[in-house]
Amino acid sequence: MRRLVVVSLALIATAAQAADLRSVSIDRVDGVYTMHSVVWFDARIDAVYNVFLDWDLSEQFSSVVVEARNTGSDATGDRGFYTRNRACVLFFCKSVERYGAVEHEPLKFIRATVDAERSDFHLSNESWEFAEEQDGTLIVYRLEMRPKFWIPPVIGPYVLKRKMRNDGIEALDRIESIAQAWEPSLASEFATGQ
Repeated sequence: MRRLVVVSLALIATAAQAADLRSVSIDRVDGVYTMHSVVWFDARIDAVYNVFLDWDLSEQFSSVVVEARNTGSDATGDRGFYTRNRACVLFFCKSVERYGAVEHEPLKFIRATVDAERSDFHLSNESWEFAEEQDGTLIVYRLEMRPKFWIPPVIGPYVLKRKMRNDGIEALDRIESIAQAWEPSLASEFATGQ
């Protein structure tokens, strides 16, 4: 029900400005892909932070996320997440899973680290750093990943990098809309820490 309310509010919300992708770079060295981006959102920092912290919302803004959820805390107290993505690069389609842990400092940063034993990645580390800027929120995003699955040589890395960039750009306005519609009363227990 909460998802329906958030989606409905996101569709109703109108942005004064669109999300602003200020920079993005994607590289591949020795099978490790890295991505770095800087994005400004026309939304409050608490709302943007909570949208990113709540994995349950991922399906609403990413076209490659088929399933995502918060998995609660583990024995060490770290929060967990699960995602299943489906993407096609040329004729090669793949469904991949990630299980991992999340550490965070409210309104400052979120770091997600994959559990390589249970995931389709040898390495997959993401971080988001949050700052208030011009009545909105600035995010510096970093990703480092090395998949366990085969990517077609030569053309595959080029197409994968282009897909990562394009899918990311398409998600920005949806993230902003969800954040603009976000209300503290709609936040999940996972995101708010209650």
